[in-house]
Amino acid sequence: MKLVIGSDHGGYALKQEIIQHLQAKGYEIMDIGCESEASCDYPDYAKKACAAIRSGEAELGILVCGTGIGMSMAANKEPGIRASLCHDVFSAKATREHNDANILCMGARVIGPGLALMITDTFLTTPFSNEERHLRRIRKYS
Repeated sequence: MKLVIGSDHGGYALKQEIIQHLQAKGYEIMDIGCESEASCDYPDYAKKACAAIRSGEAELGILVCGTGIGMSMAANKEPGIRASLCHDVFSAKATREHNDANILCMGARVIGPGLALMITDTFLTTPFSNEERHLRRIRKYS
């Protein structure tokens, strides 16, 4: 599975840990930046990640900033994107099963790397349920 991952300066260190973790599991990673902890603007990276998903270059995405809030707000402005801010495993599982989320957003200043990796694994291994009630709800806002 090909994944797109991006961060701003606040999420850079955690993004690097997530990339190493996922590469060790055999995922193909498209890192769209940022490249350091130098101050930058999260919407730029959210837009790049969304474009990769909409074009089919990546199946799912992960975005990390300080809180995850800015990334999720920016990503959800883009057509066809269902970005979900998750800071626990239950939410990561539910958002894939019920919302067919295609981008996971996390806050590096909110959770530590151990939990972030568990959330990431859950998000990536949980399939969408395809239940009619969930499809109906998604169609109402897509």
